Amino acid sequence: MHLKKLSLVNFKNYAQAELEPGPGVNCFAGPNGTGKTNLLDAIHYLSFCKSFFNPIDSQNILHEAPFFVVQGWFEREGEEEEIYCGQKRGQKKQFKRNKKEYSRLADHIGLLPCVMMSPSDTELIYEGSEERRKFMDSIISQSDREYLEELIHYNKVLLQRNALLRQFGEGAPYDKASLEIWDEQLVKSGTIIYKKRMDFMAHFIQLFREHYKFISEGREEMNVHYESQLHHGDLKVLLETSVRKDMAVEYTTHGIHKDDLEFKLGDHPVKKFGSQGQQKSLLVALRLAQFDFIAKLKKVKPILLLDDIYDKLDDMRVRKLMELVSSHRFGQIFITDTNAERIKDLFKGIDVELRMFEVSSESGVRNLE
Repeated sequence: MHLKKLSLVNFKNYAQAELEPGPGVNCFAGPNGTGKTNLLDAIHYLSFCKSFFNPIDSQNILHEAPFFVVQGWFEREGEEEEIYCGQKRGQKKQFKRNKKEYSRLADHIGLLPCVMMSPSDTELIYEGSEERRKFMDSIISQSDREYLEELIHYNKVLLQRNALLRQFGEGAPYDKASLEIWDEQLVKSGTIIYKKRMDFMAHFIQLFREHYKFISEGREEMNVHYESQLHHGDLKVLLETSVRKDMAVEYTTHGIHKDDLEFKLGDHPVKKFGSQGQQKSLLVALRLAQFDFIAKLKKVKPILLLDDIYDKLDDMRVRKLMELVSSHRFGQIFITDTNAERIKDLFKGIDVELRMFEVSSESGVRNLE
């Protein structure tokens, strides 16, 4: 699977742009602020129906323009797939596959798997548990439709349960029967999600350890631990025993929406004790493990998006990453960098097709070959 053509209209800083990537490595080179990362985000849109960086679609429309359009033509299993994403201000987003509009965006997830590696990945270490749950959900949802459906349902029910708890807090009489209706649905979906996360982590951790060992050259041991309240009890019991607390705080305090991932260097949390190099190795290993997990289950190599790799990696780690690229474990790759010559030098002697694009504020995107 690979992207054959990308077209943008009024997307972020692009009034119009069109390019034809190669099936191997594609590099967008140019000064900071010219829109290199926006090209990666456009590809992310075509895979996930949303931006990697900004969840508010209208804010991705070029300033004062009435709409944006992102289109991509992919080769997938010997067939061409035309994907269209359009957003008009004040209207519902349109997403089409081969000119047929999706009734639900969730039906598209997993068709064109994609993995993004970005400097913003540091949020996985420093931000709250929501970022790490999103990381898990993004991986599993691309390969397991049931998981995505149960996750969507769980989140809808959670909103309803929390709304009922707020009503109790505002003086409405306690209604046990109504609460039990939401509890029953939370337990059903939450238990399925928990079991699938447990199964996912059993496979993912091994992939992560292999990649971390390779990138760090085996200097230390890094681990990922899945933390869940359901390790310690059945969700039905947890909800029943926390009713008083939930009513006091007016939200649901137990469930899989509290799950987290803990990153440890030996027995110590990476956030406090990991060096910058160790943290960078952790983040790269997470994304590479994500790639391998999806590739194995989907039996197709995801598109790999590497945003500003020299910001994330030192020379040693970049070389280790390129060793993997040269082993042909990956499919189509997109890289952004400020220095075109640096990328060319990096790929000298590596048996992979490299296509270079110059990105500038004046001329937009131009193929250098």
